[in-house]
Amino acid sequence: MSTLFQPFQLKNRKLYNRFVVAPMTRISAETNGVPTEAMQQYYDRFARGGFSAVITEGIYIDERYSQGYYHQPGLAKDQHVAAWSPIVQTVQAHGSVIIAQLMHAGGQSQGNMHTDERISPSGIAPKGEQLEFYGGKGPFPASRSLSYKDIAQVQEAFVDSAQRAKQAGFDGVEIHGANGYLLDEFLTEYMNQRQDDYGGSLDNRLRLFLETIRAVRQAVGDDFIVGIRMSQIKVSDPDYKWSGGENDAQYIFEQLGATSLDYIHVTDSDATQSAFGERTRTLAQAAKTFSQLPIIVNGGLGDAEQAQALLAAGDADVVALGTSALANPDLPNKIAHGKSLVAFDFAATLLPQAEIKHHELQMTLSE
Repeated sequence: MSTLFQPFQLKNRKLYNRFVVAPMTRISAETNGVPTEAMQQYYDRFARGGFSAVITEGIYIDERYSQGYYHQPGLAKDQHVAAWSPIVQTVQAHGSVIIAQLMHAGGQSQGNMHTDERISPSGIAPKGEQLEFYGGKGPFPASRSLSYKDIAQVQEAFVDSAQRAKQAGFDGVEIHGANGYLLDEFLTEYMNQRQDDYGGSLDNRLRLFLETIRAVRQAVGDDFIVGIRMSQIKVSDPDYKWSGGENDAQYIFEQLGATSLDYIHVTDSDATQSAFGERTRTLAQAAKTFSQLPIIVNGGLGDAEQAQALLAAGDADVVALGTSALANPDLPNKIAHGKSLVAFDFAATLLPQAEIKHHELQMTLSE
């Protein structure tokens, strides 16, 4: 397991191993998006458990249309900044890096305390149904197509929330461009039927990504980590693939690699499998080959031997763990000392919302 425990330099921050906590929706904030003491306990446990970095759950970026779930935390106002600061300090006190994932839910929003209206590239509802264990029910409602003014406001919200993340003391931000949320909707052909500069060609559908990256970097400066999360799969459409396969992947990752990004975080249902058809590259391999940037990889890598093999092959640089980290908040420490891991129990996520909060806090305190 030597590679997993080697340090890694991520911009101006040194990760003391290659284990990162992946962003996971936890719906544990106050109604107004203010982080709670239970959330501080939650993130502290991972830092104490040996994870060298933590990427937060998706954080909504404004009080217009970005919120995706009730009780999702925000970085949309000063009150949010003040509540995130002690959480950030707690994680950093253990020598771990903490990165805020900035998210606009777009048409995939299931709950927004600020509005009942949803926005998306072309007003097309996402496929599939909402996630009941995150408070949704039934098909995704219809949404409104973004105007140019809306697009400008979305970019402004990413910029403002990135600046608030820096004020709160975060080491960096991760722009959420994956999993069917707003930026990913622009990239997705059946969700994006626009006839303007943001629709049609792959170049146009990627435009909002590149503009947002440039705007965020200009706002936060060169000394702040800026990454992006990318995927083909979506919350609403887990079987989706880019229509151009590996050719699309090459163009997308080459374009991202030419920006000021410090890393790309890719996620797939199984990070070890071909992503574009039989005998093609994995998503991580494509991102690494075509972007030449540091790659964080997520997708069923709770098995340490699999994760080690992937890193040793040079397909990625850091492993992000989700459900295996939930079941084992001290997973790196357990592996380092040869201890067995606990299997993830999905039933715990199906508890009613109030019980979820209590269960998470009790689980954290009992570890």
